[in-house]
Amino acid sequence: MAGILFIISAPSGSGKSTLVSEVRRLVEGLEFSISYTTREPRGSEEDGREYHFTSRQEFERMVAAGEFLEWAEVFGNYYGTAIAALDHARHSHKDLLLDIDVQGALQVMQRLPAAVSIFILPPSPEVLEMRLRNRSHAEGMTRESVIATRLNNARGELQKIGDYKYALVNDVLDHAAAEMRAIVLEERGDHAEAGLEAATCLTRTWSPRLTAALATFGVHPEQI
Repeated sequence: MAGILFIISAPSGSGKSTLVSEVRRLVEGLEFSISYTTREPRGSEEDGREYHFTSRQEFERMVAAGEFLEWAEVFGNYYGTAIAALDHARHSHKDLLLDIDVQGALQVMQRLPAAVSIFILPPSPEVLEMRLRNRSHAEGMTRESVIATRLNNARGELQKIGDYKYALVNDVLDHAAAEMRAIVLEERGDHAEAGLEAATCLTRTWSPRLTAALATFGVHPEQI
């Protein structure tokens, strides 16, 4: 089955991009939507590879023209997914992965209820902080205020995890990639190949791994 839209969200610094790249290596027929953004490129990022980098004026023109499936302002910059990405995946008979923040994800869920939503969370605030610091150091822009803001925002984003169909903990890359692969196969109807891993990632089941990770952020299923 082709044409499934997978929404992938995670707090900034959760290792989402690395995980998505690994899943695309493991599973055929997955197309990745490159988002538009008004922020400046970081490190070795290139236009058309990590993002389509554009001006605020051009982004706002696209919004006014109705060219976005979703868009949001995050940390003072615009981010958005062009409707053209979804059309291209459908015409190519591929499933589409959307790597978008919680604001954008909720927009898409409302607009396209059949989309499959997956939330990725780090195993603890300490691990998240370490990843944020490592990424900031690699980009040569470590700022305590930015790290503190993103850690605080992560706790707020975790409160929305119950709106997602699936959730998984990105502690060990191979394990997390295997779980996401299982989710993709399950949604495609390949139940035998998917096995039981996808079922353990359903948010309604609140697996022990997921519950333990949430607890480190002071979030509990009954509060969501």
